[in-house]
Amino acid sequence: MEIRDVIHGSIQIGHDELFIIDSKFFQRLRQIKQLGFAEYSFPSATHNRYIHSLGAMQTASTAIETLFDNTPFLSHPKVYHHTYLRFRAILRLASLLHDIGHGPLSHTTEFAMPPAKSLNVPYKENTKNRKANHEDYTLKIILDSEITKLIDQAGAPFGFTAKHVAALIDPSIKIEDDFFDEKIDNQTVHFKTILQQLISSELDADRMDYLRRDSKSAGVSYGEFDFDWIISNLTATIEKGNCHLALQHRALYSFEDFLISRYHMFLMVYFHYKSVIYDEMLAKYFESDDCDYQIPSDIETYCSYNDFHLYSHLAKSKNPWAKRITEKTPYRILVELHSGIPASKSAHKQQQDLLNQVETDLNKKDIHYIRATSSSEFSKYFGKQDQPIYVKYDNYYSAPSFIPLEKCTDLFTKYNKTRSVTRVYVSPEDHPASRYSGRKKPLIFEEEIAKLPNL
Repeated sequence: MEIRDVIHGSIQIGHDELFIIDSKFFQRLRQIKQLGFAEYSFPSATHNRYIHSLGAMQTASTAIETLFDNTPFLSHPKVYHHTYLRFRAILRLASLLHDIGHGPLSHTTEFAMPPAKSLNVPYKENTKNRKANHEDYTLKIILDSEITKLIDQAGAPFGFTAKHVAALIDPSIKIEDDFFDEKIDNQTVHFKTILQQLISSELDADRMDYLRRDSKSAGVSYGEFDFDWIISNLTATIEKGNCHLALQHRALYSFEDFLISRYHMFLMVYFHYKSVIYDEMLAKYFESDDCDYQIPSDIETYCSYNDFHLYSHLAKSKNPWAKRITEKTPYRILVELHSGIPASKSAHKQQQDLLNQVETDLNKKDIHYIRATSSSEFSKYFGKQDQPIYVKYDNYYSAPSFIPLEKCTDLFTKYNKTRSVTRVYVSPEDHPASRYSGRKKPLIFEEEIAKLPNL
């Protein structure tokens, strides 16, 4: 069977995969928007988690096929036939199911999730004293629902179970058998690392699909990058008995562009001021005393909780925050400040002084406001040194060398500061009374901007 997709064209679906896709848990993703409230800013961004999950599976399939073709120790016939099919099968399922636990409007409703321990996720430890998140629901569905048997059936010919799939999504789940091991040149090589990197890393199938899909659906160019060139230059290396993801050095600049594209998508699309205020108002509703919306820990009941279910609930509520969401009368932006623009201590102080002054003035006028800060890191790669990505340098004169990614690009140091956007919102009714036009002297950071040369 094949499914037509706007990004990948034809996506081929295997017989056993089709049973999983047709299950109620996966079909539920048709009713979960990929970008939550973003459609209020980008009207065409109404795509869902269902098609993104299929796209991630297709991306992962293309990636692992290229890896085996480009890597000498993987393209050997004995290794290829014993390893490729089983690792491709489990990687496809892990990428297909990586988002299956997302709540209504994607990340927005994690405010309303129950304690993590109430889900009783098999093999999952350290769930005390915290709320559940979509990853917990993903693991619960994979490991303890009707879909678990379907995964086991799909994996039986290749020797893996639902637990193996879950272990690729959550590295804390331990696997006692040798499914991820393979003998190569009389050496036992562990392949779990590279498979996990294709699921979640600086160069994973998830990011490579959602950036292309989100930018196309939103009608922006921020998320565009040279996907074909990056994919065609994937390779692998063995380091201390573990197989790691690597990239040919000629694709390094395309990879840098990929990182910057993702960074700008967060700042310009995912953190759009209108999406942010709808998220904030929904959070205010969840915090209200009269809020009776709670995401259940029972996985069967959870299956019916989708975007339509949440909107129907909000439409029936008399809560003022719920009414603002359904009637589309959000708080309006009054102040927006970006950290590091310009990049000086004096400008930062002026920004903080301005925010403090705005809040003081609003409090004096007894005007309710919402202050929201959205922060984005360029990369969390340095926090994952147990799973480094390598760059392969091959000049055809000497043996190829594999160098850790962070030693081949200076982007991680250039963009090492967290960029944040802080906004103050007031109700549309209070907005006219909140605006202040009496300031005559420019703020320091405005003077600094004026001094910048014209390009």
